Amino acid sequence: MERTAIGSESPIVRHTIPDLAQPPGYAHVAVSTGARLVLTAGAVPLDTAGNLVGEGDVRAQALQTLANLMRQLAAAGATGEDVLKTTVYVASTDRADLVAVWEEVQQSPLAAAASTLLGVALLGYTGQLVEIEAIAGLA
Repeated sequence: MERTAIGSESPIVRHTIPDLAQPPGYAHVAVSTGARLVLTAGAVPLDTAGNLVGEGDVRAQALQTLANLMRQLAAAGATGEDVLKTTVYVASTDRADLVAVWEEVQQSPLAAAASTLLGVALLGYTGQLVEIEAIAGLA
Protein backbone atom coordinates (compact mmCIF):
# COMPACT_ATOMS: atom_id res chain seq x y z
CA MET A 1 0.00 0.00 0.00
CA GLU A 2 1.43 3.42 -0.92
CA ARG A 3 0.30 6.91 0.05
CA THR A 4 1.78 10.38 -0.16
CA ALA A 5 2.39 12.20 3.10
CA ILE A 6 0.22 15.31 3.38
CA GLY A 7 1.84 18.34 1.78
CA SER A 8 4.60 16.37 0.12
CA GLU A 9 5.59 14.36 -2.90
CA SER A 10 7.07 11.70 -0.64
CA PRO A 11 5.28 8.36 -0.45
CA ILE A 12 4.95 6.20 2.58
CA VAL A 13 5.13 2.61 1.41
CA ARG A 14 3.78 -0.06 3.75
CA HIS A 15 4.81 -3.69 3.31
CA THR A 16 3.19 -6.85 4.61
CA ILE A 17 5.68 -9.69 4.33
CA PRO A 18 4.05 -12.75 2.71
CA ASP A 19 6.15 -15.36 4.53
CA LEU A 20 5.43 -13.92 8.02
CA ALA A 21 2.18 -14.29 9.96
CA GLN A 22 -0.24 -11.71 8.58
CA PRO A 23 -0.70 -8.81 11.02
CA PRO A 24 -4.25 -7.81 11.98
CA GLY A 25 -4.73 -4.52 10.14
CA TYR A 26 -1.22 -3.06 10.12
CA ALA A 27 1.96 -3.43 8.08
CA HIS A 28 5.17 -5.20 9.09
CA VAL A 29 7.26 -2.37 7.65
CA ALA A 30 6.67 1.27 6.70
CA VAL A 31 9.19 3.23 4.62
CA SER A 32 9.22 6.98 4.12
CA THR A 33 11.41 8.41 1.41
CA GLY A 34 10.88 11.83 2.99
CA ALA A 35 13.72 13.82 4.48
CA ARG A 36 12.10 14.56 7.85
CA LEU A 37 11.13 12.28 10.72
CA VAL A 38 8.78 13.29 13.50
CA LEU A 39 9.38 11.43 16.78
CA THR A 40 6.93 12.03 19.58
CA ALA A 41 7.43 11.65 23.29
CA GLY A 42 4.99 9.17 24.74
CA ALA A 43 1.48 10.60 24.66
CA VAL A 44 -0.30 10.13 27.98
CA PRO A 45 -3.93 10.33 29.19
CA LEU A 46 -3.72 13.74 30.88
CA ASP A 47 -6.01 16.69 30.20
CA THR A 48 -4.63 20.20 29.58
CA ALA A 49 -4.55 20.85 33.34
CA GLY A 50 -2.40 17.75 33.90
CA ASN A 51 -5.18 15.64 35.42
CA LEU A 52 -5.48 11.94 34.65
CA VAL A 53 -8.46 11.15 32.41
CA GLY A 54 -10.29 7.83 32.83
CA GLU A 55 -8.85 6.50 36.07
CA GLY A 56 -9.12 2.70 35.97
CA ASP A 57 -10.61 2.72 32.44
CA VAL A 58 -8.18 1.62 29.70
CA ARG A 59 -10.56 2.62 26.88
CA ALA A 60 -11.07 6.16 28.21
CA GLN A 61 -7.32 6.50 28.72
CA ALA A 62 -6.65 5.19 25.20
CA LEU A 63 -9.01 7.78 23.69
CA GLN A 64 -7.42 10.65 25.64
CA THR A 65 -3.94 9.41 24.77
CA LEU A 66 -4.83 9.20 21.07
CA ALA A 67 -6.31 12.72 21.14
CA ASN A 68 -3.14 14.04 22.78
CA LEU A 69 -0.96 12.20 20.27
CA MET A 70 -2.89 13.77 17.37
CA ARG A 71 -2.16 17.20 18.90
CA GLN A 72 1.54 16.35 19.18
CA LEU A 73 1.65 15.26 15.55
CA ALA A 74 -0.26 18.35 14.38
CA ALA A 75 2.28 20.59 16.13
CA ALA A 76 4.92 19.07 13.83
CA GLY A 77 2.74 19.37 10.72
CA ALA A 78 1.90 15.65 10.67
CA THR A 79 -1.31 13.64 10.87
CA GLY A 80 -2.08 10.11 11.96
CA GLU A 81 -1.85 9.00 8.35
CA ASP A 82 1.80 10.15 8.28
CA VAL A 83 2.71 7.81 11.14
CA LEU A 84 5.11 5.03 10.21
CA LYS A 85 5.39 3.26 13.59
CA THR A 86 3.71 3.27 16.97
CA THR A 87 4.58 1.67 20.27
CA VAL A 88 1.55 1.18 22.50
CA TYR A 89 2.10 0.52 26.20
CA VAL A 90 -0.68 -0.82 28.45
CA ALA A 91 -0.03 -1.20 32.18
CA SER A 92 -1.85 -4.50 32.65
CA THR A 93 -1.34 -8.24 32.67
CA ASP A 94 -4.92 -8.74 31.47
CA ARG A 95 -4.99 -9.45 27.74
CA ALA A 96 -8.53 -7.99 27.57
CA ASP A 97 -7.10 -4.59 28.53
CA LEU A 98 -4.51 -4.81 25.75
CA VAL A 99 -7.23 -5.79 23.27
CA ALA A 100 -9.45 -2.88 24.37
CA VAL A 101 -6.64 -0.38 23.80
CA TRP A 102 -5.70 -2.02 20.50
CA GLU A 103 -9.30 -1.71 19.28
CA GLU A 104 -9.19 2.04 19.91
CA VAL A 105 -5.87 2.35 18.06
CA GLN A 106 -7.35 0.43 15.13
CA GLN A 107 -10.30 2.85 15.00
CA SER A 108 -7.89 5.80 14.80
CA PRO A 109 -5.86 7.31 11.93
CA LEU A 110 -2.89 5.27 13.26
CA ALA A 111 -4.42 1.94 12.21
CA ALA A 112 -2.18 1.33 9.18
CA ALA A 113 1.12 2.09 10.95
CA ALA A 114 3.55 -0.65 11.88
CA SER A 115 2.96 -1.14 15.59
CA THR A 116 4.11 -2.89 18.74
CA LEU A 117 1.62 -3.51 21.56
CA LEU A 118 3.13 -4.16 24.99
CA GLY A 119 1.72 -5.06 28.37
CA VAL A 120 3.95 -3.47 31.02
CA ALA A 121 4.08 -3.41 34.82
CA LEU A 122 3.95 0.35 35.39
CA LEU A 123 3.84 3.69 33.57
CA GLY A 124 5.03 7.11 34.73
CA TYR A 125 1.96 8.78 36.24
CA THR A 126 -0.05 7.44 39.17
CA GLY A 127 -3.05 5.59 37.72
CA GLN A 128 -1.75 5.78 34.15
CA LEU A 129 -2.64 2.70 32.10
CA VAL A 130 -1.85 3.78 28.50
CA GLU A 131 1.01 5.50 26.66
CA ILE A 132 1.63 5.73 22.91
CA GLU A 133 4.76 6.83 21.03
CA ALA A 134 4.80 7.54 17.30
CA ILE A 135 7.27 8.06 14.48
CA ALA A 136 5.96 9.91 11.41
CA GLY A 137 7.57 10.66 8.06
CA LEU A 138 7.27 13.98 6.21
CA ALA A 139 9.09 15.47 3.22
